[in-house]
Amino acid sequence: MLQPKKPKYRKQFKGRMHGVSKGGNFLNFGSYGLKALTPERITSRQIESARRCISRHLKRSGRVWIRIFPDVPVSKKPAEVRQGKGKGAVEFWAAKVRPGKILFEIDGVSKNLAMAAFELASAKLPIKTKFVSRLGS
Repeated sequence: MLQPKKPKYRKQFKGRMHGVSKGGNFLNFGSYGLKALTPERITSRQIESARRCISRHLKRSGRVWIRIFPDVPVSKKPAEVRQGKGKGAVEFWAAKVRPGKILFEIDGVSKNLAMAAFELASAKLPIKTKFVSRLGS
């Protein structure tokens, strides 16, 4: 699963996700992409699960790019622990995704195959997504 090799800080504030994506809203590598429509934190497990769905459906044909990276540490305290005594340990890594961000890109396959692969991958993600292509959606 994806996670940073050497983060500068161990823990981070939660923050808020306002507005639309600042960058990464256009296809850069492939002909087809999966675009986020709602803001959400996507965990490294969810990214990996979606990636597996795509690559298995394509049967190793074509090329897949992952355009998001889980760089936000999410901490959690154990169950039934009293309040106080500091912040909990890092539980998992997540990527903050705003509306308009391209999550995955595919090239070298037909449009129907790409659509079907992204349909399967979308089911593994906690957000609403949209299929986009270079020739318009």
